Amino acid sequence: MLRSVLVSTLLFATLPALAGAQREEDLSFSVATAMQRSINDSASPRLVFANPNEGQAWMTEMSARLKKRIPDDFMREKLLTAIHYEATRAGLDPQMVMGLIHVESGFRRYAISSVGARGLMQVMPFWQRAIGKGDHNLFDMYTNLRFGCTIMRHYLNVEKGDLYRALGRYNGSTGRPEYPNAVLAAWRTHWDWQPGQVRVQTVSYPTNK
Repeated sequence: MLRSVLVSTLLFATLPALAGAQREEDLSFSVATAMQRSINDSASPRLVFANPNEGQAWMTEMSARLKKRIPDDFMREKLLTAIHYEATRAGLDPQMVMGLIHVESGFRRYAISSVGARGLMQVMPFWQRAIGKGDHNLFDMYTNLRFGCTIMRHYLNVEKGDLYRALGRYNGSTGRPEYPNAVLAAWRTHWDWQPGQVRVQTVSYPTNK
């Protein structure tokens, strides 16, 4: 078990992001409409916790883990609030989304892949045509997270809740283990959190894109 975790951790630390391999697909009218509705929801991001103290504990812990990458306190908390909100509204685990961003962009807001995937969650521009508008800016933090979480929710629905295969779809490598294992390793090693848990650690980030 320990050997497996170590191998997965080393793998995600060196694996280049490949979200640009996503395949553009024909969406049914009902699916496209639902995704468009999600993208165009203008609600303001907030932490979604039943217990405010739990929310503050989460923010304190995640902020400490992310501080080395994003030193500015205001921007770091703004990003974490947006991640938690967008993940929760899409029915995703916020820590899983943190792992996905870790692998995809290393939390670099202006990251661009070799095939044009953009931003924190490496969203391909064809999604603007499919479910967005021409003036949507995929480098905008809120827009990118909204698109990324909506797309990940769509893939989970397609795969009937199978996270492993949904992650493969997000990466464009369905059926191959490298990318899902990388995201799961990042999630479990660096971003896993339970109420009452305190585990500040140094986080490494992918350097190649």
